[in-house]
Amino acid sequence: MTKHTKAFASFILSLLFFVQTSILFGQNNTTYSKEVQAKIKQFEDNLGLWVKIGNQQFTLADRMKSNHINGVSVALIKDYKIEWAKGYGWADSAEQRPVTTSTLFQAGSISKSLNGVGILKLVQESKLNLDSDINIYLKSWKFPYDSLSKGKKITIADLLRHTAGLTVHGFDGYERGDTIPTLIQILNGEKPANSRAIRSMYEPSLKYQYSGGGTTVSQLILQDVTGQPYDTYMWNNVLNPMGMINSFYAQPPPAGKENLLATGYHNDGTEVKGKYHIYPEQAAAGLWTTPTDLAKYIIETQLSLQGKSNKVLSPETTRLRLTTYIDSSSALGVFIIKKGNEKYFNHDGSDEGFVAAYFGSMENGNGAVVMANTDNWSLLSEVVNSLASVYNWKDFYTPIIKKVVTVNNEILKSYVGNYKLYRNTLNVTLEKEGLVLRFDNKTKYKIYFTSDTDFFMLEMAGSEVKFTKDKNNKVIGFDIDDNGRKVQAVKIE
Repeated sequence: MTKHTKAFASFILSLLFFVQTSILFGQNNTTYSKEVQAKIKQFEDNLGLWVKIGNQQFTLADRMKSNHINGVSVALIKDYKIEWAKGYGWADSAEQRPVTTSTLFQAGSISKSLNGVGILKLVQESKLNLDSDINIYLKSWKFPYDSLSKGKKITIADLLRHTAGLTVHGFDGYERGDTIPTLIQILNGEKPANSRAIRSMYEPSLKYQYSGGGTTVSQLILQDVTGQPYDTYMWNNVLNPMGMINSFYAQPPPAGKENLLATGYHNDGTEVKGKYHIYPEQAAAGLWTTPTDLAKYIIETQLSLQGKSNKVLSPETTRLRLTTYIDSSSALGVFIIKKGNEKYFNHDGSDEGFVAAYFGSMENGNGAVVMANTDNWSLLSEVVNSLASVYNWKDFYTPIIKKVVTVNNEILKSYVGNYKLYRNTLNVTLEKEGLVLRFDNKTKYKIYFTSDTDFFMLEMAGSEVKFTKDKNNKVIGFDIDDNGRKVQAVKIE
């Protein structure tokens, strides 16, 4: 999942939110100072939603319950150190196994950030050249250039910064027990691969186009150049040297790790079949890790950027890795965003039943990691925003201020009914808390009005929604402007 699609996907995925019947809150074996405990409580008591409604506050427990999230794990970085880490809820609700700081989550596309470190290490050692044709290094398979590439060659830098013009945005993974395709079968889109062939969409170095497929090509380059399995190289040269000793790229997970693995959950309340999917696309989506381990990666990057560490990459190579190219935010396996005058390197990710995100400041030694075993994205930004507020990250959290109005009951009644959005039927009902939008018989979200027709929901970050009427003043649906992406739900009864 990319920065450009997650807001819209958050709403669409919310159509299938599930009900969590019990939450075990705040698992942590470490005792922190009273000052740190006070900050943790401040974070837990007031999440940073995208919108502010007067003095209304929402706690982490509230949001986990209302968004039906099983488990969450958080790590906070201050002054280039992990100030605290804590788990909330269940790693596996059926087994009553709580989330702890040792619980492993699938990192999804965050895998690409560590892959970037691994590739840049080979560049640093002069075993790869970022600007050379990828086919120079590919031995077991060659990329099949065609007319769409217009005679231009794809470089390794193109693969890492998503400017290679390649197909395949992301991967679905494979159920445990499925036949797992080889890497070359995945690249060619040959069964048992469940994704399309990775091929050119247009000429390279033209524009940004997110491609997990391109990252998968870099995985094969790493293997062909080093002669090692991908997970072995990444452990010996990236994860272990940075102190990420609980993390691994092995797919499937090594024997003996089962009790540490979080179980993935769909938004309809069911476990991911087999508890998690297997991702042979290791570089793009195969990392299992913890927020604490990812925090170590963030800190090493920050210290290297300051010229104070080189456990894997030199300061010069780290600066190169964090340099954007054609796209203003896409660097080598990582995104660069600006909040006020501060720059952050970050990535988010999703695998089947898992979501995660991290942020690391490029100057002040601040950072945060949040991971959860759910398909729901909405809580990630709320957690990070709250941490940014508590720890005074200047200009990071800038919520939209909304004034909620009271709408006449007869007008509310006119909105009641069923609405069709793509293949999903949504239901608007009038209940004791006001008008609510139901996605199924379990999940509902309160509608907050800013006028008689305009409204928003806490779960639709940054979106503007408006009930629409025909010339006879009959309600015909509602329009969604989701951060510039427009969608229409049609009233069907």
